Amino acid sequence: MSDLVVRAEGLRKRFGKTQALDGVDLAMRRGTVLGVLGPNGAGKTTAVRVLATLLRPDEGHAEVAGIDVLKEPQRVRRRIGLTGQYASVDEDLTGTQNLVLIGLLLDLTNKDARKRAAELLEWFDLAEAADRPAKTYSGGMRRRLDLAASLVGHPEVIFLDEPTTGLDPAKREDMWGVVRTQVTQGASVLLTTQYLDEADALADEIVVINKGRVIAHDTPEGLKRRVGGLTLKVRPADPARVPDALAVLDAVAAPGTNASADAAAGARPGAVSVPVSGDSALDEALPALRRAGIEVVDLGLHLPSLDEVFHALTRDQADSAAAKEAELV
Repeated sequence: MSDLVVRAEGLRKRFGKTQALDGVDLAMRRGTVLGVLGPNGAGKTTAVRVLATLLRPDEGHAEVAGIDVLKEPQRVRRRIGLTGQYASVDEDLTGTQNLVLIGLLLDLTNKDARKRAAELLEWFDLAEAADRPAKTYSGGMRRRLDLAASLVGHPEVIFLDEPTTGLDPAKREDMWGVVRTQVTQGASVLLTTQYLDEADALADEIVVINKGRVIAHDTPEGLKRRVGGLTLKVRPADPARVPDALAVLDAVAAPGTNASADAAAGARPGAVSVPVSGDSALDEALPALRRAGIEVVDLGLHLPSLDEVFHALTRDQADSAAAKEAELV
């Protein structure tokens, strides 16, 4: 059995003059969460719709759970769960009826469908509203019912297209717990999101798509190291010792780095921060600070945030595209 549960190669899709997908390659390992990031209009949802058999690509090949999405779409649909960007529940049916209907369509017995519906309604904190029509639900409740519907059939592969849009912070964190539980139980999850903290918290690997192309694919830590590298930050207990702390950091800063300039430019008042080559810089800095008698209230290694990584990657692609256009003029 292949380790890859989702594999796509050379996906292309055009809508009129818009090239939504321009040769997208995707690979997701079994039992993991793949985060797909990109600006609005980057092609994320189009890629999900192709993988979920809702859209045929103009070119390319894709398999989900080892099944060709173009040749055997019905088989693919029985192995996946999908939550789109907007809740798609039947508003005239109750919460229970919505989920039972999905279960019956998936060939569950009426008894099993009702049991599964009750489990999911409880899980998504909708049990008290189970017998109310969905049209009486708030937007967040409808969203949670839609998410529950995608899990009725215990899918092997789950596609979540911006699943927490419209949820308050507490419900977003509840949804994170749902994703982690699904993976623990053996599912694989492809997650598109506009919340970079969400991708950082959940994803084993991240793909960044921009203008229909994959511009990066790595682990969250790998992307952070690739884009920005490590920074050692120190905040002395006595702000007057900042110059002394900076002198210590000069000795452990990355080769070729102007530590004094970087520290002065990047640190908050009362702290210093310099780029370093690796984790060993912390082991070197700590005893040096002690020898110098500098008491610190904050000391640590930091990678760039995923927000910084995302903006750096998309900015680099924009700069590259502008340079190519200039060459053609």
